[in-house]
Amino acid sequence: MDKPRKKPSRQQAFTLLVQVGRKDGDGLPEGATGGALMIYASGVDEAEAVRETVAILKQADLAPLDVTGYGTLAEREAQGHEIHDDERALMQRALDENSVVVAQMTPFFNGEESTSDEVEH
Repeated sequence: MDKPRKKPSRQQAFTLLVQVGRKDGDGLPEGATGGALMIYASGVDEAEAVRETVAILKQADLAPLDVTGYGTLAEREAQGHEIHDDERALMQRALDENSVVVAQMTPFFNGEESTSDEVEH
């Protein structure tokens, strides 16, 4: 007997930018007012990727405020985005593991992004 063929996965990896507020135990640095996370998340569609991402961030004691979707790899390429190999690898990891991968976390201070050339007064 032939084994039933496994259905091809309809999962895709989506690029999301999530803004978070402060919450006890969130792991953001002291004095930060919030932050932004660059995330690659798998899902059948972007709505599912967003729902899964928000649920996981809440479990990690983060306070998601806003999610901006940038689409799949193919959609981003069609828009002319330059996508480096390390970013492609993280997107593939999210897809392979059916997971949410946080690629970067940037804390905000007084509502502004922290930059390396800021001078403390």
